[in-house]
Amino acid sequence: MRFRHLPLLLRILAILLLTIGLARPQEGREEVRDVRQGIAIEMVVDRSGSMGQELYYEGHQFNRLEVVKKIFKEFVLGNEKDLKGRPNDLIGMVTFARYADTVCPLTLSHGALDRFIENIRIVTRKNEDGTAIGDGLALAAARLKTAEDRLKKGNAAPSSETSDHSLLSQPADSAADKDYRIKSKVIILLTDGQNNAGKRSPEEAARLAREWGIKVYAIGIGGRESFVTLQTPLGAYRVPGGPGVDEATLKAIAEETGGSYWLAESADKLHSIYKEIDKMEKTEIESVRYMDYAEKFSPFALSALLLLCSEQWLLSTLFRRIP
Repeated sequence: MRFRHLPLLLRILAILLLTIGLARPQEGREEVRDVRQGIAIEMVVDRSGSMGQELYYEGHQFNRLEVVKKIFKEFVLGNEKDLKGRPNDLIGMVTFARYADTVCPLTLSHGALDRFIENIRIVTRKNEDGTAIGDGLALAAARLKTAEDRLKKGNAAPSSETSDHSLLSQPADSAADKDYRIKSKVIILLTDGQNNAGKRSPEEAARLAREWGIKVYAIGIGGRESFVTLQTPLGAYRVPGGPGVDEATLKAIAEETGGSYWLAESADKLHSIYKEIDKMEKTEIESVRYMDYAEKFSPFALSALLLLCSEQWLLSTLFRRIP
């Protein structure tokens, strides 16, 4: 009899907890993200058959394309060492062999880049092999030229089957895309061969980029001569694999657009080139503040449910009333 009011007390506590839960308590964490102004960067990557030649990276042997992909991801996302990433820049990617293709449209949502980059493969069909430097460069320049218009339209984020008609994805912060301004436009062109396919010459594409105010940083990967390692019963031998980097053309492209040219004969050299580009292309922007909320109503709702169950159990057993 002394505890006959216990079920009522449990009911009152349950109602109080449900009231708190319905108030939807949240824990907020303030973040500052610089998304007002940045640099639009198009990565143009050669995926022709010659990019399958080996290259050592961090003590392991990969093909050239895999090394390029790994270091590019560090350039964009950061590596917690000497590359801080480019979180405030629009990043897109174009690949080329005999034909050029848009792999990822310009986007601020860099988390999606990893999926697109992993899907890049060296061409396996002979009729698709080649090195269309001019077409790849011209396609990237066209994407950058229309970047502002696409940004104003606010296209949806890219899907896993992005086509050339999808040019620009919506930034992660939908409120910021309306105010986002492109400070400058840059193409990072990376190839290990010489132009031997495509409709446009590299010189024509460079003139287009210059007219549209786009700077090209050209990187030749490998060396002036190409070699392939063959495994034989007598050991591994390096044999000539054809002409290497066309340095004269890449230098001409860089000079035409006000950019720079580098020769990356190793993965370490390519890494240092990206560090240099990272320092050269700085972004000065305003800050946008936003809150990242975590819902905290679940413990209150679960506690109220437990109290209501306890009340019903007590009313059905110890505090059962007999008419």
